[in-house]
Amino acid sequence: MKAVIQRVTGAAVEVGGETVGSIGGGLLVLLGAERGDTEADCAKLADKIVKLRIFADSEGKTNLSLGDVGGDILAVSQFTLCGDCSHGNRPYFGDLAEEPARAEELYELFKRECAARISGKVAAGVFGAEMKVSLTNDGPFTIVLRCRDGKIE
Repeated sequence: MKAVIQRVTGAAVEVGGETVGSIGGGLLVLLGAERGDTEADCAKLADKIVKLRIFADSEGKTNLSLGDVGGDILAVSQFTLCGDCSHGNRPYFGDLAEEPARAEELYELFKRECAARISGKVAAGVFGAEMKVSLTNDGPFTIVLRCRDGKIE
Protein backbone atom coordinates (compact mmCIF):
# COMPACT_ATOMS: atom_id res chain seq x y z
CA MET A 1 0.00 0.00 0.00
CA LYS A 2 1.12 3.50 -0.72
CA ALA A 3 0.09 6.55 1.26
CA VAL A 4 0.70 10.25 0.93
CA ILE A 5 0.12 11.81 4.34
CA GLN A 6 -0.38 15.55 4.66
CA ARG A 7 -0.66 17.39 7.95
CA VAL A 8 -3.59 19.76 7.53
CA THR A 9 -5.49 22.44 9.39
CA GLY A 10 -8.54 21.37 7.38
CA ALA A 11 -9.48 19.18 4.43
CA ALA A 12 -12.62 18.17 2.55
CA VAL A 13 -13.65 15.95 -0.31
CA GLU A 14 -16.56 16.57 -2.68
CA VAL A 15 -18.39 14.22 -5.00
CA GLY A 16 -20.80 15.74 -7.49
CA GLY A 17 -20.59 19.13 -5.80
CA GLU A 18 -21.54 17.71 -2.38
CA THR A 19 -19.11 17.48 0.54
CA VAL A 20 -18.93 13.82 1.55
CA GLY A 21 -16.13 14.06 4.10
CA SER A 22 -14.32 16.81 5.95
CA ILE A 23 -12.01 17.31 8.91
CA GLY A 24 -10.45 20.13 10.88
CA GLY A 25 -6.88 19.62 12.06
CA GLY A 26 -5.28 16.28 11.41
CA LEU A 27 -4.10 14.21 8.47
CA LEU A 28 -5.24 13.87 4.89
CA VAL A 29 -4.27 10.38 3.73
CA LEU A 30 -4.28 9.56 0.03
CA LEU A 31 -4.24 5.76 -0.15
CA GLY A 32 -3.42 3.45 -3.04
CA ALA A 33 -3.74 -0.33 -2.84
CA GLU A 34 -1.17 -2.23 -4.86
CA ARG A 35 -1.60 -5.72 -6.28
CA GLY A 36 -0.81 -8.24 -3.53
CA ASP A 37 -1.37 -5.92 -0.55
CA THR A 38 -2.69 -7.70 2.53
CA GLU A 39 -4.75 -6.99 5.61
CA ALA A 40 -1.51 -7.04 7.60
CA ASP A 41 -0.06 -4.30 5.37
CA CYS A 42 -3.20 -2.26 5.98
CA ALA A 43 -2.96 -2.59 9.76
CA LYS A 44 0.78 -1.85 9.81
CA LEU A 45 0.34 1.26 7.66
CA ALA A 46 -2.56 2.57 9.76
CA ASP A 47 -0.54 2.00 12.92
CA LYS A 48 2.47 3.85 11.53
CA ILE A 49 0.42 6.79 10.29
CA VAL A 50 -1.39 7.45 13.56
CA LYS A 51 1.89 7.19 15.49
CA LEU A 52 3.89 9.56 13.26
CA ARG A 53 5.23 12.34 15.46
CA ILE A 54 4.64 15.20 13.04
CA PHE A 55 2.67 17.63 15.18
CA ALA A 56 4.30 20.41 17.16
CA ASP A 57 4.58 20.33 20.92
CA SER A 58 4.50 23.44 23.14
CA GLU A 59 8.09 24.22 22.12
CA GLY A 60 7.35 23.96 18.40
CA LYS A 61 9.16 20.63 17.95
CA THR A 62 7.52 17.80 16.01
CA ASN A 63 7.12 15.46 18.98
CA LEU A 64 3.39 14.72 18.97
CA SER A 65 1.31 12.13 17.12
CA LEU A 66 -2.21 12.40 15.78
CA GLY A 67 -3.49 10.75 18.95
CA ASP A 68 -1.60 13.21 21.14
CA VAL A 69 -3.30 16.19 19.47
CA GLY A 70 -6.73 14.57 19.10
CA GLY A 71 -6.67 15.05 15.34
CA ASP A 72 -8.84 13.57 12.62
CA ILE A 73 -8.11 11.63 9.43
CA LEU A 74 -9.58 12.19 5.99
CA ALA A 75 -8.89 9.03 3.96
CA VAL A 76 -9.18 9.26 0.19
CA SER A 77 -8.65 6.29 -2.13
CA GLN A 78 -6.30 7.07 -4.99
CA PHE A 79 -5.25 4.26 -7.30
CA THR A 80 -3.04 6.65 -9.28
CA LEU A 81 -0.46 6.39 -6.48
CA CYS A 82 0.25 2.93 -7.88
CA GLY A 83 1.24 4.23 -11.31
CA ASP A 84 4.68 3.62 -12.76
CA CYS A 85 6.21 6.65 -14.51
CA SER A 86 9.66 5.20 -15.10
CA HIS A 87 9.11 4.61 -18.83
CA GLY A 88 7.81 7.41 -21.02
CA ASN A 89 5.49 10.16 -19.90
CA ARG A 90 2.19 8.33 -19.45
CA PRO A 91 1.76 6.54 -16.11
CA TYR A 92 1.36 2.77 -16.43
CA PHE A 93 -1.17 1.18 -14.09
CA GLY A 94 -1.65 -2.23 -15.73
CA ASP A 95 -1.22 -4.90 -13.10
CA LEU A 96 0.23 -2.56 -10.45
CA ALA A 97 -2.94 -1.28 -8.80
CA GLU A 98 -5.09 -3.81 -6.96
CA GLU A 99 -8.32 -4.99 -8.57
CA PRO A 100 -11.14 -2.54 -7.66
CA ALA A 101 -13.19 -4.91 -5.46
CA ARG A 102 -10.14 -5.96 -3.44
CA ALA A 103 -8.81 -2.39 -3.29
CA GLU A 104 -12.13 -1.23 -1.86
CA GLU A 105 -11.98 -3.96 0.80
CA LEU A 106 -8.50 -2.78 1.81
CA TYR A 107 -9.58 0.87 1.80
CA GLU A 108 -12.53 0.08 4.09
CA LEU A 109 -10.25 -1.95 6.35
CA PHE A 110 -7.73 0.90 6.48
CA LYS A 111 -10.44 3.29 7.66
CA ARG A 112 -11.54 0.84 10.37
CA GLU A 113 -7.92 0.29 11.47
CA CYS A 114 -7.41 4.05 11.78
CA ALA A 115 -10.69 4.54 13.65
CA ALA A 116 -9.67 1.87 16.16
CA ARG A 117 -6.45 3.76 16.92
CA ILE A 118 -7.57 7.38 17.35
CA SER A 119 -10.16 9.29 19.36
CA GLY A 120 -10.80 11.74 16.51
CA LYS A 121 -13.02 10.99 13.55
CA VAL A 122 -12.13 9.21 10.33
CA ALA A 123 -13.86 10.87 7.39
CA ALA A 124 -13.58 9.57 3.84
CA GLY A 125 -14.13 10.09 0.18
CA VAL A 126 -16.15 7.72 -2.00
CA PHE A 127 -14.22 4.79 -3.42
CA GLY A 128 -14.00 4.91 -7.20
CA ALA A 129 -15.74 8.27 -7.51
CA GLU A 130 -14.50 11.38 -9.27
CA MET A 131 -13.57 13.52 -6.28
CA LYS A 132 -12.45 17.06 -5.61
CA VAL A 133 -10.12 17.25 -2.62
CA SER A 134 -9.33 20.56 -0.93
CA LEU A 135 -6.90 21.06 1.90
CA THR A 136 -4.85 23.52 3.81
CA ASN A 137 -1.47 21.86 4.22
CA ASP A 138 0.03 22.77 7.58
CA GLY A 139 3.74 23.42 7.35
CA PRO A 140 3.66 22.18 4.64
CA PHE A 141 4.30 18.74 6.06
CA THR A 142 3.95 15.80 3.69
CA ILE A 143 5.20 12.22 4.15
CA VAL A 144 5.12 9.34 1.64
CA LEU A 145 4.96 5.78 3.00
CA ARG A 146 4.70 2.34 1.47
CA CYS A 147 3.95 -0.89 3.28
CA ARG A 148 4.78 -4.12 1.50
CA ASP A 149 5.01 -7.58 3.05
CA GLY A 150 4.43 -6.07 6.48
CA LYS A 151 7.37 -3.67 6.20
CA ILE A 152 7.22 0.12 6.10
CA GLU A 153 9.36 1.74 3.41
